Amino acid sequence: MLIDTATAKGSENRFENQLANHRARKYTRLENLLRVFWFFGLVVFQLSPRPFFSFRRNLLKLFGARIGRGVRTYPSTHIYLPWNLSIGNFSSLGEHVLVYNLGIVAIGERVTISQRAHLCAGSHDYSDPTMPLLKPPIVIEDGVWICTDAFVGPGVTIRSNAIVAACTVVVKEVAANEIVGGNPAKFIKYRDGR
Repeated sequence: MLIDTATAKGSENRFENQLANHRARKYTRLENLLRVFWFFGLVVFQLSPRPFFSFRRNLLKLFGARIGRGVRTYPSTHIYLPWNLSIGNFSSLGEHVLVYNLGIVAIGERVTISQRAHLCAGSHDYSDPTMPLLKPPIVIEDGVWICTDAFVGPGVTIRSNAIVAACTVVVKEVAANEIVGGNPAKFIKYRDGR
C-alpha cells in the first residue's frame, strides 16, 4: 500500500501542533494551586442549601471574587475561576448558569442571568496551528437581562439595560437598551419602546 507523503507530512504536523498545545503553560503555578483548592470549595458551594445566598457570597469572596451586596447565586451555578469574577450589587446568577471565566467576567449591578445561560470567557486561536488558549474578558453592564439558555462568547460587552433573548448566541457587542435574539444575535427592538 502506498502512502501519500504529503498526507503523512500533514498528519505529522498536526500531531506536532497538538503536542505544542498540550505542552503550553495555560495557567500559572498559583492558578493551578487555587484551582485545586476551588475544586473543594465548589463542592461545598454546591452542597449548600438553596436559600444560603450569603454563605455562597462569602465563599466566593474567600476565593477572590469581588461580590456586591445582595448578590444571588444558586448551588447549581458553576463558576470556573472565582478570582476572575466580579458581580455588582443585587445581581443574580440563576440555576445551572455556567461562568467559564478563564478571562475576567465583570457583571454590573441589577443584572439577571437566567437559568442555564453560559458566559464563556475562554477560547483558542484557531489561526495558529498550535491553538493557544485565549482568555478574552466579558463585560456585562448594569441592568442587563440575559435570558434562559443564552450563550455569551469571549470578548463580548453587553451594554447597560440590554436584553439577550432565550437561546441567543452573542458573539459581538450589544448596544445599550437593545433587545437581541437568534443565532447569531440580531437586533429585535429597543427596550424603551423606540
